[in-house]
Amino acid sequence: MQTTRTPYSISFMATVLLLLLFACHSTVANAAVALGATRVIYPANQKQVLLPVTNNDPASVYLIQSWIENAGDQKDTQFVITPPLFSMQGKKENTLRIINATNHQLPGDRESLFWVNVKAIPAMEKDQKNENTLQLAIISRIKMFYRPTNLAMAPEEAPAMLRFRRSGSKLTLINPTPYFITVTNMKAGNSNL
Repeated sequence: MQTTRTPYSISFMATVLLLLLFACHSTVANAAVALGATRVIYPANQKQVLLPVTNNDPASVYLIQSWIENAGDQKDTQFVITPPLFSMQGKKENTLRIINATNHQLPGDRESLFWVNVKAIPAMEKDQKNENTLQLAIISRIKMFYRPTNLAMAPEEAPAMLRFRRSGSKLTLINPTPYFITVTNMKAGNSNL
């Protein structure tokens, strides 16, 4: 018995294969350019903080573009990141400098949240310019916390201050501390929440 494929099943298979190809490609591209931290703590008494950027791929060149956004995902000029645009050769490291330009306008009684964005744009080889190719730019985005000096408590004390309120099937977390706290795992007894 012979089976025939409908255009729908071929189209579906082609879509799945294409998505798998993109997923594999973006994983490789993402691993090529790496940031030297998962978050940045910016102490208010420092003029600048440093963030290393590394190109782990020995053969690829990337154009690196970086910028800061506020908690509302809008580009923000309260901090200057330099260099904002540069070329990075294979197996090289560069350092981004984040400079405070706030003039002490941020709250002094709590942390402020910002986002550091670093876009890695792969260079196109000369022999690829006349071909139909798809270039993917990968954006790495990490949190930056502006931390004022002399906060009411030490950061290590903050998790113990968290409070929870249950209303029906909803659980609300209340953070009365001056720190941003990222909760990655919660359990009630032996059950994950």
